[in-house]
Amino acid sequence: MFIGFLKENQYAAMILTLFRLYLGYEWLKSGWGKLTGGFDAKGFLLGAIQNSSGEHPAVQGWWANFLHDFAVPNVGLFNFLVPWGEFLVGLALILGLFTTFAALMATVMNFAFMFSGTTSTNPQMVLLAILILIAGSNAGTIGADRYILPIFKSWIQKRKNQTLPHSH
Repeated sequence: MFIGFLKENQYAAMILTLFRLYLGYEWLKSGWGKLTGGFDAKGFLLGAIQNSSGEHPAVQGWWANFLHDFAVPNVGLFNFLVPWGEFLVGLALILGLFTTFAALMATVMNFAFMFSGTTSTNPQMVLLAILILIAGSNAGTIGADRYILPIFKSWIQKRKNQTLPHSH
């Protein structure tokens, strides 16, 4: 019943638009600050690794190993991905463009921050993003998805029809 409401109801679309705009603004603002402020993830990554030890570690060992063995040696990649990911996810959510994909990427980033030992607004943002994910295309009805998704679906169907073997 609640899922149907999220997926189909016009009032739900309005509420989801407010969630989208809030999340989009938060991600856009954060990404823009990193893009224009000389962002460097190394200190954050090293701090997360440090928080994986002690009596009550905030970071699980497997995540600390990932950070130590992959993220820190490739910090340049993360210095690019984090600010651009945040900025583009924010822009997509504000525009209602590929909304469910943007909400999925927002959720992945929120979980990465939480795995790294930060809480802040991340749980709240995950909850709102999950509602957007459950709603599917209704979350972007008041946005660019209303126009883009039908074109995208038509293009995919044409490609699918072109690759199907013709029977004689």
